[in-house]
Amino acid sequence: MLLAGCSTRDVVRPAPVPTEPKQVTVFFSTELRGYITPCGCSQNMRGGISRAAFPIEEARKEGHPVHVVAGGDGVFGTAVIPPEAVAQQERKAKALAEAWKQMGLDVRTIGPLDDARGVEFRRSLGLPELGFGDVKVMDGIGVVTARDVASANAAAAKAREAGAKFVAVLVPTPFAALLRDAANAKGMELLIATESGGEFAAEDSRFVGGAVKVAQIQSKGRSLLRVDVFLRDDGAVEWLRGGDERDRELAGLDERIELLRAQVNEPMLNEQMRGLRSAKLEEIIQRRATLAATPLPVPDKTNAATARFVPIESTVPKSSTIAAIETAYDADVGRLNLAYAKENGVSCEPATKERPGIVGSATCVACHVEEGKVWQQTKHPQAYKAIEEVGKQFHLDCVSCHVTGWKLPQGVCRIDQTEGRAEVGCESCHGAGSAHVANPKKGTITRVVGASTCTGCHDRENSPHFDFDTYVEKILGPGHGR
Repeated sequence: MLLAGCSTRDVVRPAPVPTEPKQVTVFFSTELRGYITPCGCSQNMRGGISRAAFPIEEARKEGHPVHVVAGGDGVFGTAVIPPEAVAQQERKAKALAEAWKQMGLDVRTIGPLDDARGVEFRRSLGLPELGFGDVKVMDGIGVVTARDVASANAAAAKAREAGAKFVAVLVPTPFAALLRDAANAKGMELLIATESGGEFAAEDSRFVGGAVKVAQIQSKGRSLLRVDVFLRDDGAVEWLRGGDERDRELAGLDERIELLRAQVNEPMLNEQMRGLRSAKLEEIIQRRATLAATPLPVPDKTNAATARFVPIESTVPKSSTIAAIETAYDADVGRLNLAYAKENGVSCEPATKERPGIVGSATCVACHVEEGKVWQQTKHPQAYKAIEEVGKQFHLDCVSCHVTGWKLPQGVCRIDQTEGRAEVGCESCHGAGSAHVANPKKGTITRVVGASTCTGCHDRENSPHFDFDTYVEKILGPGHGR
């Protein structure tokens, strides 16, 4: 009777326990452009396929689905490959394809440079290509590719019909143009630019927008974009923000990292100071990584997504599986290129009145004794030895900037003929010297050198913090510019 008299309004029920959402992680990269590993010309260089594999391997240990997507020019960095470079570039493409497969690549959209060796060669790599209009849905995540935002809307609708709850569209358009057109995007959560317009056009990672985010990922494998999607139902996916304070702190750490990286790479820096700065750089990189990886609170009742860039710093460990692929590639390339040079190589032409030739630094310093002493104190005489120590002296991607007179008369035209030229010598800066030797007047040699002479090798990839005024001071001395 007592129970019968109780009102159901008096019964206190426990609050429902929120169910755990289904988490799916997707790693995106764009425009690898055949960049398998940093050359090592500068310290703390980002990138390398074996390092990029490591955070993916770590994510898989978290126990939820992880997918990998690559967009844009992937296996080649140029549209035209000269005959002497074919063996190396094809071997590199095969190494990258093998690495991607080991990393569990799910989707790849191609770029125009991928056909540098023809469509059949590209297809022979056996990678999971996604063409325009095709749809790939993985654990509720839809990936499509479209030529522009207008066609992206139709592709996104197709992905929704196939069961996608979160849609990412890869578009072969530069970031600025994609951002401009993003206001017209419908039915998707993420637009990713996969063609920046040039080798060094995608130097920065960017992620902006409202309900539809627009991303540019630093090219050549130097950053990944990690997107985590938390799915509970069939509702819309809400992007979560880390907060203004967290964003400001990350931006501040990014600035400190770039400043320290430049300081570590200062020419002629003594090793003790380099070591101290390197240790501080590693500390700041780790602090940023920890802050960026701190999970954001996930809503109890709605679908949500988070995104963060994962810079592939030199401090990121290498995947042992992918590192073995890199090692095999390095060994094969040296053997292949050396064999080609011996069988097909053509020696440099002799000097002419119209085209002066290389004479070698030994000839220069025989007269310019004081200048030679200054040169010997720089890193330039050891340039070839630096790549020799890491087994890259026969790599065509490297050797041209580590010898004197690449492809010039009497210079180096074959990687098996570097004697007397295996250095960055006097003529690397001052030009071929045969005319000056024959007639040692001021007008027969370049005395004052400008920045453009240096930036052919000290470019944004291999010497990202190069500053002409700072660097040139390190190679001047009595009789040599002073």
